Amino acid sequence: MAVEVSLPRLGQGMESGTIVRWLKQEGDKVEKGEALYELDTEKVTQEVEADASGTLLKILAGEGEEIAVGKRIAVIGEEGEEVPDAGEAAQEVKEDAQEEGSPGPAREDERDREADAEPVTEPAHADGRVKASPLARRIARERNIDLRSLIGTGPEGRVVAEDVERAAATPAHATAGAAPLEAEVVQLSSLRRTIAKRLTKAWEAPAFEISMSADMTRSLALRERLRDQKVTVTDVLTKLCAIALLRHREVNAHFVDEELRIFPSAHVGLAVATERGLVVPVQQEADKKSLVQLAAERSALVGRAREGKLSQADLEGGTFTISNLGMYGVEQFIAVLNPPQAAILAVGAIEERPVAEDGELVARPMMSLTLTCDHRAIDGAKAAEFLREVKTLLEEPGLAL
Repeated sequence: MAVEVSLPRLGQGMESGTIVRWLKQEGDKVEKGEALYELDTEKVTQEVEADASGTLLKILAGEGEEIAVGKRIAVIGEEGEEVPDAGEAAQEVKEDAQEEGSPGPAREDERDREADAEPVTEPAHADGRVKASPLARRIARERNIDLRSLIGTGPEGRVVAEDVERAAATPAHATAGAAPLEAEVVQLSSLRRTIAKRLTKAWEAPAFEISMSADMTRSLALRERLRDQKVTVTDVLTKLCAIALLRHREVNAHFVDEELRIFPSAHVGLAVATERGLVVPVQQEADKKSLVQLAAERSALVGRAREGKLSQADLEGGTFTISNLGMYGVEQFIAVLNPPQAAILAVGAIEERPVAEDGELVARPMMSLTLTCDHRAIDGAKAAEFLREVKTLLEEPGLAL
């Protein structure tokens, strides 16, 4: 019996995904658990396995198309078996084929219907996904037009070819008579769109920032003793922040639906810059791991992040985030919240600075710490107590024992 393959929900909050490429073609044999296609979600690109064995009878979703979670994308069954009605997918293909192959009179009828219809006030991507026909997508790619900037006049606000052609003829998109200075148009990747969406959401929170500087003399000495085990300052910071989070549990929290959810373990995310954009892999239960364990895990996570091989599990469950720009020479900065987390720590470069000690100025390796907090979850005094705890532990790591 034929089995319909639907787009799975691979992580919390996932609403859609884009099929990068099919690893099997129609007519190919497929084994359950075998990689069937590559899927690009908002956070990662990964292979998705077949959940049934048989022959790939029909592919219902093309490469490069954004598909909603739960929508049917393929059919697997016995060779020669009749493919069941593809339902919604088949209906959309039929509509698209009619549009691409419609003769002139049919298009005139469509224009007449558009003229008589009420004006569309919502863009085709009101739910976060662009609804557009394949022909409209192809024209948009050829003419460097962002589909998200268009208001569709097709069924349910769908962007059709005429919408793209109309936009191409406007001064904002026309190439004829353009100014001598032209900008390169770069379409946002799904990851970059996710970053933009999450940061916009972060700015909605009433955030505040506090800063302190820590004398890193003893932390650097600890790092030096464990250099052979590949321990870095980031690993020391991750471990000590995890301990501080359990001592100040209101910081180790999420603010969701007017609720504060406080967690029993510290799952620390590390902001990592990659060619695709910023990702935040998470070190689960960092409070329970040794520095050597954290170093090995951090190295593996960063490696997978830069190779684009993170799994959804690598990115989920974070309760607190550390963003370290010290390696770029940044002295101090403010990090934007990573919702729904209640706080994020921005770490600057370690620099020799003059410090007063017993009435004299001495040089000490100092590092700036800036904590950004969601004021709905954390008050200033609680944030200060937590940051002071982190500073104290960095200046005397032995207090973490």
